[in-house]
Amino acid sequence: MAASFLSKHKHIILYGVCLALLLFLLKWLELRLIIINHAFEMYIGAIAVIFTALGIWLALKLTKPKVRTVIVEKEVYVQHGGEFTLNEQELQQLGLSSRELEVLQLMAAGLSNQEIAGRLFVSLNTIKTHSSRLFEKMDVKRRTQAVEKAKRLRIIP
Repeated sequence: MAASFLSKHKHIILYGVCLALLLFLLKWLELRLIIINHAFEMYIGAIAVIFTALGIWLALKLTKPKVRTVIVEKEVYVQHGGEFTLNEQELQQLGLSSRELEVLQLMAAGLSNQEIAGRLFVSLNTIKTHSSRLFEKMDVKRRTQAVEKAKRLRIIP
């Protein structure tokens, strides 16, 4: 049945294939002429696309945050009950005065410099001087470091 259909409509199928090939050839020539006649615009468009992609890539690279999150695990010394005993040897080795020890204890209590000055009846500058000397002697840079080191050395409870 398929053979009879092909033999019966052979001229129509051949005519359709020829028309399709001719149409394909014409479209190919038209495309080729468009590209040749508008080659400059095509190059400009290609360069624009390349620079747009490069700009997007560069913007993503430059705006990406450079912050890395680092998790530091640190041992925490916890006292389990019992009485607090002052480590006199460490206190003398550090060379802390009694006033500096008072300032350190008030820092550990969470008071600000202004509150410490009010509690000890001295000026704010005096507390700042005591704090800086305390940090120097304990070889720390911040209040939290000083309090942590003092607790570890058993200078304050």
